[in-house]
Amino acid sequence: MRLLFALPGFHRFDRGAEVALLSVAEELAREGHSVTVMGSGEARTDTSYAFRHVSSARRERFEKFPFFPPLRSETAWEDMTFAANLLRAYRPADFDAVVTCSFPFTHWALRRPSRTNPLQIFVTQNGDWPAFSDNSEYRTFACDGLVCTNPDYLERNSKRWASALIPNGVDLARFRVGEDERERLGLPVDKPIVLMVSAYIPTKRVVDGIRAVSRLDDAYLVVAGDGPLRDDAEALAADLLPGRYRRISLPATEMPSLYRSADAFLHLSLLESFGNVFLEAWASGLPIIGHDSDRLRWILGKNSDYLCDTEDSVRLETAIGAALATGRQRQGAAAGIERFAWPTIASQYREFIAGLIAAR
Repeated sequence: MRLLFALPGFHRFDRGAEVALLSVAEELAREGHSVTVMGSGEARTDTSYAFRHVSSARRERFEKFPFFPPLRSETAWEDMTFAANLLRAYRPADFDAVVTCSFPFTHWALRRPSRTNPLQIFVTQNGDWPAFSDNSEYRTFACDGLVCTNPDYLERNSKRWASALIPNGVDLARFRVGEDERERLGLPVDKPIVLMVSAYIPTKRVVDGIRAVSRLDDAYLVVAGDGPLRDDAEALAADLLPGRYRRISLPATEMPSLYRSADAFLHLSLLESFGNVFLEAWASGLPIIGHDSDRLRWILGKNSDYLCDTEDSVRLETAIGAALATGRQRQGAAAGIERFAWPTIASQYREFIAGLIAAR
């Protein structure tokens, strides 16, 4: 198969969607398929796929820009600048199928009319709203195959689009149970550490995490992430968590060490499309505190002991305290995580896309 994966953040950021789709691209390239990746970062020497740089403006430049349909956020502004350059770099006849999770501008660029139109594969990494909504710019959405990252999305969309339920995965060679590296990372060695890996945006509720951890004596909160609410969070932490809070930015190569250096993992989004971070924490042996939902229980299975109504401050505080009391698994391997290994997930992508190509 000749495949293109296109996303503004490829090779520039290591966020959830970028990690997920690049992991699939890498595995498919290792299998011998012709895989091209287009993104706004720079080429890396250790990839099996071909990379092509397509420039875009960073989303941080647009945080104070006006928002309106279809430019609803700084992410959409970034996507627009990427799509404008993608139109010049993209040759539809070179591919059997193209894969993205970015809507609307990258989606529109990949669907430009051509004599030979590759199959359009859309992945619901950032939600399935484009696939089922018929208002505003969403009415322009169309795809030949929809990868649903959770059962809710599959149920909602399978009658309208050719769909497959394929979860995200995790690199089990990197994220694993092992010794912590607190001293090297500059983290306290004498306090229990709660880790959040999250963007500083309203839906991730980092400020709620600060409030919850502040009510636990001696607990230390580390947040790996960035975003428009960073200053608000810093100010709140200075008031509620003096000396017990740190915002940290690490390269992707250091994230496994960061997970292994925590005692519990906290993620407060009320509903994620999937959430790679849950698998990374699970593989690293961390007890996971998150908002109780059928979707998250589907992901975590038996590892759901510390899910709760995170909007109830008392229950949230209790769950964090119980998770810290249990602490991180320090030996062996995290049970059950192997079903989310990236080679297994990529094989599901291969079967789905190959079936669509064969049926064309």
